[in-house]
Amino acid sequence: MSVDTVSLTGWGRTAPTTAVRFRPRTYEEAAAVVRGRGPRGVLARGLGRSPGDAAQNAGGSVLDLTGLARIGAVDPAAGAVRCDAGVSLERLLRVLLPLGLLPPVVPGTGRLTVGGAIASDLPGLDHRRSGSFARHVSALELLTADGEIRTVLPGTALFDATAGGLGLTGVILGATLRLRPVATPLMSVSTERAGDLDELLARFTAGGDRLPYASAWIDPTARGRAVGRGVLTRGEHAPPHARPAHAGRTWWPGRSGAGWRSPSPAHQPRPLSGLLAGLPPVPGGLLGPGPAALGNGVRHRLAPRVRTGEPRPATAFFHAPDAGPEANLRYGLVRYAFTVGHGHEETLHRVVRRLAAHRGPALRAVLQRFGAAGPGLLSFPAPGWSLTLDLPAALPGLARLLDGVDEEVAAAGGRVCLAEDSRMRPETAAAMYPRLAEFRELRARLDPTGAFRSDLARRLGL
Repeated sequence: MSVDTVSLTGWGRTAPTTAVRFRPRTYEEAAAVVRGRGPRGVLARGLGRSPGDAAQNAGGSVLDLTGLARIGAVDPAAGAVRCDAGVSLERLLRVLLPLGLLPPVVPGTGRLTVGGAIASDLPGLDHRRSGSFARHVSALELLTADGEIRTVLPGTALFDATAGGLGLTGVILGATLRLRPVATPLMSVSTERAGDLDELLARFTAGGDRLPYASAWIDPTARGRAVGRGVLTRGEHAPPHARPAHAGRTWWPGRSGAGWRSPSPAHQPRPLSGLLAGLPPVPGGLLGPGPAALGNGVRHRLAPRVRTGEPRPATAFFHAPDAGPEANLRYGLVRYAFTVGHGHEETLHRVVRRLAAHRGPALRAVLQRFGAAGPGLLSFPAPGWSLTLDLPAALPGLARLLDGVDEEVAAAGGRVCLAEDSRMRPETAAAMYPRLAEFRELRARLDPTGAFRSDLARRLGL
């Protein structure tokens, strides 16, 4: 097991802190770190994709679990896989697709670990149909404060606290996941361009859930009658006879007894709409609102008015942003993700108008619809609309802008995502998460000495 002292940040590259990082290769090594923790406690960390401070532990210890990345036996008949918490969703997708299987929930990036997906209870693009990640966990192995490894099952209080519990109930070491069968490694994708937010919401709801996967890019710089204009992308699993245009034999050999042959990256088609989906808007925080608005306008005009049935590789559909540049590597960002219930669309309108009026172009603005909430005490998804924004950290007046949005969201009975937060106030979190007191009580009972700590937990009093 390697040990070093490092400066860590969230993916947003803000608020760096120093911690002792341990990289265990076995469950026993991880347990030894927990038993020998110092006064500042310990926290599990995966690929560091949380934009805020949920995976930081200033002055304490951090367990880097990327060395625990074994994928165990896959049972196609039962539709299940057992894997370590450090396995990335990107790798899991690559392993399972050739077997005609898909991870239970696929979020918009593959650069996350299974442990992180459970600890954040991540939603995917089909949340209305499938719910969030933890709903598809049959069992998990949890390293608790006493250094023991427990098998935790759904329906128990410990499972409900761990799903979406941000690593504060223990270290998730591994999990058994339920999988879904798919006919091909292809998606059939439909794209629609909307001229304003009302039209975008109408297009979202008009299709119902016929195409289960859906998200929309919103132009955060559009003003006037075009406020909230965007591009809706929806998809479903393609039928067995589908194949990408100009694929050739190297790409689509059909399915054999051993599964599909994986294409090389050179043979994966990248249609224009797919390329556009993978690129972030122009970084207005650096170039100013004028160039950002121009770039977003071009992006909107280049999107098709309506296109249906476009074949696209599953990896390109689900993880299109991973093909684009890592904008935050050049400057810091603040991610702000919130959800409000159906019937509170006016709150969504007001937030988008606030953003446009502020002339604060987001580097990312993605709209989704959520379905039923999961059992997690601190899980973020709830029925309604969700908007995720990536904003330049140096944007003038950003703190004041987001404080105002917090008030709008809380007044509508909505919530801000804790797993991605870097600046919310404790009283705001308590107002948005009515089961927070229950979480605190259970955590105090299981971990009275505070073995598991994070900068986020200290800041919000979790």
